[in-house]
Amino acid sequence: MRPSARRSRRLALPALLSLFTCSLAFALASEDTKKEVKQSKNLEKSSISKKTDTDLKGIVFVIQSQSNSFHAKKAEQLKKSILTQAADLTQEFPRVLLLHQLAQQEGAWTILPLLPHFSVTYSRNSSWIFFCEEETRIQMPQLLEIIRRYDPSKEWFLGKALHDEESTIIHHYAFSENPTVFKYPDFAAGWALSMPLVNKLTTRLKSEPLKSDFTIDLKHEIALYIWDRGHGPPLTPVPEFCTDGGDASCATTFRSLLPLCGNPLKKEDIFVAVKTCKKFHGDRIPIVKRTWAGQAGRIEYYSDYEDSSIPTVDLGIPNTERGHCGKTFAILERFLNHSHDSISWLVVVDDDTLISIARLQHLLSCYDASEPLVLGERYGYGLGTGGYSYVTGGGGMVFSREAVRRLLASKCRCYSNDAPDDMVLGMCFSGLGVPATHSPLFHQARPVDYPKDYLSHQVPISFHKHWNIDPVQVYFTWLAPREEGGAGQETRRGIKEEL
Repeated sequence: MRPSARRSRRLALPALLSLFTCSLAFALASEDTKKEVKQSKNLEKSSISKKTDTDLKGIVFVIQSQSNSFHAKKAEQLKKSILTQAADLTQEFPRVLLLHQLAQQEGAWTILPLLPHFSVTYSRNSSWIFFCEEETRIQMPQLLEIIRRYDPSKEWFLGKALHDEESTIIHHYAFSENPTVFKYPDFAAGWALSMPLVNKLTTRLKSEPLKSDFTIDLKHEIALYIWDRGHGPPLTPVPEFCTDGGDASCATTFRSLLPLCGNPLKKEDIFVAVKTCKKFHGDRIPIVKRTWAGQAGRIEYYSDYEDSSIPTVDLGIPNTERGHCGKTFAILERFLNHSHDSISWLVVVDDDTLISIARLQHLLSCYDASEPLVLGERYGYGLGTGGYSYVTGGGGMVFSREAVRRLLASKCRCYSNDAPDDMVLGMCFSGLGVPATHSPLFHQARPVDYPKDYLSHQVPISFHKHWNIDPVQVYFTWLAPREEGGAGQETRRGIKEEL
């Protein structure tokens, strides 16, 4: 089945922005909306009760895990930690669920489709669902103390609050009058839903099925769904849900080190393919070469025009204004059939992608190249109605050789040269049973499009787009190794995490 015409619309196109703006009429925060948020918060404050007697068996822990072997192992380690702490507190073991084991449906990672299951299965004997990422660290005594502050008979949405500092494309320019007014949770710190809220959302899901649309930033979209234009609760900020770990009162912290499993990959083990075209040879390619290209052991530039000064490779695919599916599949075929078999990894980037190959060498040391792996920032399309997940192209798409081999052995191909390459790849890999593996260290947008608090606990691998920024400055601020003069996340925290 081919993607619909709508699937081919790219986020960077004005037409898609217009579509999102129309479909999200509440994106502009009116004064009435602001009042509703304030009134809801005041109501919640008045509902905080004296400490309740909630214990661990009243909390269902859901680890937002992934099926890839590296991520599954990390999730199992966190599950073991939770159960060990429960035993140390001499409490009954809580239920600890791994998200990737709960359902085989493509969109389980978006959480909302699973709420009916949580409601039916756990509402009688549990008071809370607590969600966390595989690198979230939980201090059980503190968590229990925090949870007991909130009346479990009320509707609660708890988390560490993030907000946009300016309206951003990844949130469809929501609340453009005042982006700071809307709060959404930082998943890394953990977040919680009271069971009455889970039950209410389940009732709504049964009467109003989830719309078929794009899933771009899940944490923001979940908060929007729960808030429901003022009909549901906004996020209640919990200061003890932390990511930095600097406060002894923190119930949660987040391990923000860049993973390293053994030795970093050699740069020669990674083949980098840069998609470009003749009109960008003069402005974008020089930026690539001035910033990150020197880190790559093997790199080629693929264009619609052969230019020996770069040099570029003409794949014989005409340039298209959008999509680039034909070009990307030609790159995949060239990698599989013409590169040395010892090269285990392919990275496909745009000519306006900024990336740290050195950090990618660390990250890929944790993945098995013999497994079919597609890695990057995960988006979704039509997940409420049987759609698929995909790795968005602008932040960089990483493929193991095995993934490329399985794809090209199938009959799944572009329906046109200008089809959206990342979405077609997502549809193909979904059909092959190869999931999109998510890493929040890849970014489809610019640093200014993300909250500072969100980026503060990351060692980012990539950003995308040159709009209204100095891309060279962005690279040296966020991505450059220390020896290149970058401020670098490494100067504030070590990047080594032995696993």
